[in-house]
Amino acid sequence: MTHQIRIFDFDGGIHPAENKAQSTQRPIRLAPIPNELVLPLHQHIGAAAKPIVAVGEKVLKGQLIAEAAGFVSVPLHAPTSGEVIAIEPRLVPHASGLSEDCIVIRPDGADRWIERQGLLEQLGVDDVTDIPAAQLVNHIRDCGIAGMGGAGFPTAVKLNIGQRNIGTLILNGAECEPYITADDMLMRERAHEVVRGAQILLHILNASQCLIGVEDNKPNAIAALNAALVDLHEEHHIDVVVIPTKYPSGGEKQLIQILTGEEVPAGGIPADLGIVCQNVGTASAIARAVDHGEPLISRIATVTGDAVHSAGNWEVLIGTPVGELLELADYTVQKRERVIMGGPMMGFALPSLDIPVVKTTNCLLAPTEKELPTNKASMACIRCGMCADACPADLLPQQLYWFSKAEEFNKAEQHNLFDCIECGACSYVCPSEIPLVQYYRYAKGAVREERAAQAKADQARERFEHRLARQEREQAEKEAKRKARAEKAAQAQSAKADAPAVTDGVVPAPSADLEKLQKQFDASQAAIAKTKEKLEAAKSDPEQADKVALFEAALLKTQDKMKDLAKQLAVAKKAAKAAPAADSDADKGDPNSPERLKKKWDMAQTRLDTAEKRLAEAREQGADTVAALETGVEKQRARVDEAKAAYEAALAAPAASTESQAKTATAVDADALAKKILAQTDRLEKAKERLAMAQQEGLDTVDALTMAVNKQQDKLTQLQQQAESASENP
Repeated sequence: MTHQIRIFDFDGGIHPAENKAQSTQRPIRLAPIPNELVLPLHQHIGAAAKPIVAVGEKVLKGQLIAEAAGFVSVPLHAPTSGEVIAIEPRLVPHASGLSEDCIVIRPDGADRWIERQGLLEQLGVDDVTDIPAAQLVNHIRDCGIAGMGGAGFPTAVKLNIGQRNIGTLILNGAECEPYITADDMLMRERAHEVVRGAQILLHILNASQCLIGVEDNKPNAIAALNAALVDLHEEHHIDVVVIPTKYPSGGEKQLIQILTGEEVPAGGIPADLGIVCQNVGTASAIARAVDHGEPLISRIATVTGDAVHSAGNWEVLIGTPVGELLELADYTVQKRERVIMGGPMMGFALPSLDIPVVKTTNCLLAPTEKELPTNKASMACIRCGMCADACPADLLPQQLYWFSKAEEFNKAEQHNLFDCIECGACSYVCPSEIPLVQYYRYAKGAVREERAAQAKADQARERFEHRLARQEREQAEKEAKRKARAEKAAQAQSAKADAPAVTDGVVPAPSADLEKLQKQFDASQAAIAKTKEKLEAAKSDPEQADKVALFEAALLKTQDKMKDLAKQLAVAKKAAKAAPAADSDADKGDPNSPERLKKKWDMAQTRLDTAEKRLAEAREQGADTVAALETGVEKQRARVDEAKAAYEAALAAPAASTESQAKTATAVDADALAKKILAQTDRLEKAKERLAMAQQEGLDTVDALTMAVNKQQDKLTQLQQQAESASENP
């Protein structure tokens, strides 16, 4: 306040009609609680908040209803007490006119607060300097404070300066855009809150000076701030700097240049210069949060324009529908209704009056057609250069326009597209009435989409490369295992070849043809696996799309070849098995010889030992199969006894005569014939049942089943004739 501060200037800028006096004739008024509050979860730059309440839940004023969803995010609190009646998409304040998720609260009218207290009282300290800066930043974050100058950047993130040394704190009270007077009235009536917020911010940042920049068209606000500095004994530490009225001096980079003479580099932030800039409204919200424990649930908003008859500023709850706030200002609906959120330079027209007031809503402008005519059709650019003269960021708006229109976004970026602050000065002075800012916004959106798509493509490429590496690794492991198995099989084959030949009861080795077929079959399997991997890789890689058909054809060809080899292999294996079987059938010998009966006894005893071992294990484990295993052991023991008895009888029996052997053979043949007749009779009955069922259901198999029944009947007749012949000729 007492220091002489040198001010600078920035290139460009314009001087539009201010139109501020309409809304400064009355003090700030308190807007009543509306019938419904609509609270968007995304009222700030960064990730949208996550709801922590449910539909039907009762909430109190100041209660947390949505938590921050990441570092660059801000929580949300209930502006008044009531009931959550919906969590659903609603129209939100945005130029796109799209819907986003919102928490809808029906107020109960009681306006009951949660239990709250200031941070100093809560911690039991006397001064804010006794509180660590990190704790203050966390408290500001928990209170849901975001930049209230229009951008909505989370304040706690902006105060998280890391290792940077901040020497200067700047409070932005310029409010340069026409019609808007919310910050002006705040500084007039609540200057102490603004200065108190500056004190807290100075402590957090450990800055050496604070400059409050205010345009010279706000003498009442300047006087109120100076008086508050004296009252709070900050007249030697904080300076109110009066700057010339010029649009857009309220831009962050432009205000920094005016107050310090330094320019924020392209792509940089003020903290790179040791400067932090905050809005005076944000400072006031910080003071209320620290001193009284109040989260950000309301703000001051200007309602002005010739379509309202009671222009002014209201302290309004966040979530209040725009239509209800306009009614307080005695709004008259126009033939061509148009309500702008923000000022005439950077604001946007609302698609509906049901859209809610949010944390960044500083003005509702309801102009008449005469006051603010709608845009006319643009004409051709005449290359006058007035846009370049007006640009406060020293850009080349004409070149950016051509590149944006031609969608040459790379060239637009090379001309510092993202340094454009979208102030609208170029559009304001353009004699051809070209909506230049809209082209720049379109180009920025396209570039952001392209970057997001590129990032997504990079992630997909990385995943694909990892997948290929994994497949190659797995294939190498499979190949190593296959080679190990092959070596083991070769060693076993070599050992078998070196062993002495045994002619009794040994199955001969497979033939050379069988081995050859087996190798061809294994090779086909490996080829199919490799072809499938190549086919999957080609489908995943757009550059190999032309190879997909070739790989598919190769896969089909190899699969057909493997089918043929499988058939040939099956035939060869069957032939190999049949050869030793024929040899063994030629010399089976007498099944009732002592040698054969001894083998049967030994085999039955081995099975009994195995069954008893399994029974013992089941008993130890307490399994449910104990009873079944005990029954099996008893049956097997009986078989052992029978085999043993048969063996002992064969050893003790004398040699039978030729006649008795013949009689025995005849008896055995008769018994075998009788068993065959019984079995054939059973087959015939089953065939007749199937035929009857087919006839009853009218199936197409009746004729085939009839032939089968006749065939089974003929076989039974033949067996019966053989039995009769045997009985007549014993």
